[in-house]
Amino acid sequence: MPIDFLLRFFSDQCDSLGSPFYAALLVDLADDFEAGGPTATVLTPHAWRPGGDAVPLRLLGGVHRLVLEGAAPELAVHFPSVGGNGDAAATWPVLRDFLATRSAELDGPLSRPPQTNEVGRSVGLVGGMLVVAAETGLPLRLLELGSSAALNLRLDRYWYEAAGTGFGDPASGVRFVDRYAVGVPPLGAELRVAERRGCDRDPIDAATDDGRLTLLSYVWPDQTARLEVLRAALDVARDFPVAVDRDDITRWLGAQLREPVEGVATVVFHSIVWQYLDDAERAEVVGTFAEAGARASAGAPLAWLRLEGTPDLHHAEVRLTTWPGGEERLLATTGFHGGAVEWLA
Repeated sequence: MPIDFLLRFFSDQCDSLGSPFYAALLVDLADDFEAGGPTATVLTPHAWRPGGDAVPLRLLGGVHRLVLEGAAPELAVHFPSVGGNGDAAATWPVLRDFLATRSAELDGPLSRPPQTNEVGRSVGLVGGMLVVAAETGLPLRLLELGSSAALNLRLDRYWYEAAGTGFGDPASGVRFVDRYAVGVPPLGAELRVAERRGCDRDPIDAATDDGRLTLLSYVWPDQTARLEVLRAALDVARDFPVAVDRDDITRWLGAQLREPVEGVATVVFHSIVWQYLDDAERAEVVGTFAEAGARASAGAPLAWLRLEGTPDLHHAEVRLTTWPGGEERLLATTGFHGGAVEWLA
């Protein structure tokens, strides 16, 4: 997709998802790109990238990281994430000057996909895991594709509460209370995690200062509630290590599902990952599930749980396919960053 189109597309997305600060800056960036300004100089070398690579968000994530590091004080006075005034109109000329003079500092972020590792998606995902736990009566073997820092692999370490029922760690700093707008998943079900592991092409170590900064940088700076939840989840990650393998999703999934594992329900899950895979990779993932599903049994069941956007990108859906049988269910709808969940199952 053309860069100017993507800048305006992501402006609309930020506006609809509650970030007027980024929405306004992305319009300014689009206008500057079309006028051949510094934005064009920075982004034109990346025009070959597909739309799913989210180049505009890579750019802003790189700028935000420098702000969080204290390396761009002239921008920090406007970024709400560090106490700035949130005035996008006043930010734009400063940002334009930054792109004109310091663009080399954004080469790294522009080469990497955004890794929000949005903790709010756990509200939708945990419902699917509780369904599997309730239906199988088995402990869960959790495998996450595209784990980033694996914050959602720790979802049972957070607290969920609705309709007088709760699940998780009641003392957790990550708390999701009354986040189900319609229906409630089986929060009272017993969920035991026997094993958890993830994979990512470029995993982030949430226990390091560098990893924390990277994850925080991809949260939109005027969404302070998201930032607070992420900081709390990073504290959980520091105290509760989880293994994430640096590997290709298709290769890793095939190795993990090569043989059934008796006595556990294997749950493979992912959230907002599908758009980053090409058609061949998606086909290989689907084929791997079909082959592994054929080997599943009541004593070694398999589940594929995913929170991914609809084709029109209007919202995200939580879908669950289980084997034996291969039944697919739409469990819930939600936002890309979590938000309210409509539990439909």
